[in-house]
Amino acid sequence: MNPVLTLTAADWLGMFQHFASLSLLAVGGAITTAPDMHRYLVDETRWLSDSQFTSSIALAQAAPGPNILFVALMGWNVGLNAAASLGGGWHSAALGAWGVLVAMLGIMLPSSILTYTATRWAHQHRERLAIRAFKSGMAPIVIALLLATAWLLTVSHNQPARDWPIYALTLLTTLIVWRTKVHMLWLIGIGALLGALGWV
Repeated sequence: MNPVLTLTAADWLGMFQHFASLSLLAVGGAITTAPDMHRYLVDETRWLSDSQFTSSIALAQAAPGPNILFVALMGWNVGLNAAASLGGGWHSAALGAWGVLVAMLGIMLPSSILTYTATRWAHQHRERLAIRAFKSGMAPIVIALLLATAWLLTVSHNQPARDWPIYALTLLTTLIVWRTKVHMLWLIGIGALLGALGWV
């Protein structure tokens, strides 16, 4: 069941500030911050249900377009949950759109400004040892954040005895991505098919 919320201006500002702080951590893309988004939106504030959270990521990853769309879907769902306390109607669309705006500005504005500024500076000083060391040092951090996201999405069902196919599929997909050059869209399509058939 989806939560019904009453969000104040301070709540919306808090959501913007939280996404803005995550924006500066999103070294490997916004998806690497999904574990902390889950902690904030599902566990701490309870503005989203666990199924809304995982569905937002799944829909955005399956849809064409940038990966950042999952943040927009989370903002949309927070807005819809807040509008449910007002009875729905045009409030749903308005608060859903407001949620998208707050979440997307929060996640994109700080990192865009930082990226633009830092990229120009790093390009001008690309031969420095510190710049090359920084690039090399960020690779393991990005990989660790992606693994944390994968783990969060895999264990969200919290029934390992029943969901062993999900664990097996996650492990198999990880090995395929690591050891082959199979395009990710094929893997997403196979996962969608297995889900539609009820196998995972």
